[in-house]
Amino acid sequence: MRVELSLELLKQEAKIFSQSETERWEPRLFGITDGKAIGTYFEHKFLNHLRAQYYWEEGSSAKGIDFPNLMVDVKVTSIKQPQSSCPFKSARQKIYGLGYSLLIFVYDKEDDVARKLGRLKILHTIFVQEDRTGDYQTTVGIRQILENQGNLDDIVAFLEDRFLPTNEIERQSIAEEIVAHPPNVRYLTISNALQWRLQYRRVIETAGEVDGIVKVW
Repeated sequence: MRVELSLELLKQEAKIFSQSETERWEPRLFGITDGKAIGTYFEHKFLNHLRAQYYWEEGSSAKGIDFPNLMVDVKVTSIKQPQSSCPFKSARQKIYGLGYSLLIFVYDKEDDVARKLGRLKILHTIFVQEDRTGDYQTTVGIRQILENQGNLDDIVAFLEDRFLPTNEIERQSIAEEIVAHPPNVRYLTISNALQWRLQYRRVIETAGEVDGIVKVW
């Protein structure tokens, strides 16, 4: 009998899965270096692991994230360059977050040449709460301006200097929102692109030390 997946169960199973995969050598992983292929393989395997015991509203390309009912998306990335992409919806995501949480698996790929086997050694499994997604330097800069008695014009100028992907009207609107509702500090590095480029080194370094950034494994 399958049970409904909750956020706490998702974290528990992510820990169990990280441990089991770290110890598992697979012939189909041998010689594979394409990060996208590795990420797809791992994510599908993790979802199949969950399906054996749980049910949930499954994600789709239209919904954009893996667990829409839990508002969580799964990311799988190499320790050599811990990053991935996500859809761009609004420039506000850099300041107020992506709108959902992240479950991040960080691996180191190893090959056993003699046995022609490969494995994904999971070094970190981290849950980043939605209110900690968003860009670190942007939110720190905003908070410093406000703490130094900065006003609306200072915020608009800062957003221009940060090359936030907005037009003048939207930039003014975001600045007014910031003055009324200052964001808390976020811990991703988000690069401007047609898709956001999310970088995770800071959340790896701060997992377990900052509220909302949980070291699952």
